Amino acid sequence: VMDQHLAILQQYKLDFTQYETENKKLLLTSIYELIPAELNEQNKRFKLADIDKKLRFEKMSDSFTWLWKAGVALPVFNITEPKMPLLLNHGGGGRNVEKQHGIGSRKSEFVKLKIINQEKDINKGAIYENVAAQELIAHGCRCYYYNNKKQGELDFVVEHDGAVLPIEIKSGKDYKKHSALVQVLQNENYHLTRAIVFSNSNVE
Repeated sequence: VMDQHLAILQQYKLDFTQYETENKKLLLTSIYELIPAELNEQNKRFKLADIDKKLRFEKMSDSFTWLWKAGVALPVFNITEPKMPLLLNHGGGGRNVEKQHGIGSRKSEFVKLKIINQEKDINKGAIYENVAAQELIAHGCRCYYYNNKKQGELDFVVEHDGAVLPIEIKSGKDYKKHSALVQVLQNENYHLTRAIVFSNSNVE
């Protein structure tokens, strides 16, 4: 299975190369190769400085858009407030398109081997969030996340049944500890009535 997966990834890379040859401004391969490493970081946000410290999002936006449209990378947009409609609460631009999820690259092969070997030093949080992003988008959700210095960060915020629905993804045993989620739910300005925490526990 891993050999077949790698063959598919190599086909993607061949496709990238021809577009990058036609348009020297595209940095598709650089972004694509960095996604697994960026997901493994604590804040799980894509940093342009990891490609080149001089890069600005305005010059890179076409590369990100190309990967999103190709279905290779999945964007999760930052919102200023968890209020309806979410589309009006994100401003586009570099600061607001920060999380990247997507299919693995060569750099993620070592993670697969660790899972198969049942090693314990795996960042399951990054893997779980990636799965959640793919499932949410496959079910027609446009994904956002919320980050506030006072209240904390919510992994995902989506619109569901005409309302804002915060979603937290927990990989460990501390799934009942989610201070950011509690604070946002208690904020009367947001009028949130429910939230969902996905974890390894049973349904409750």
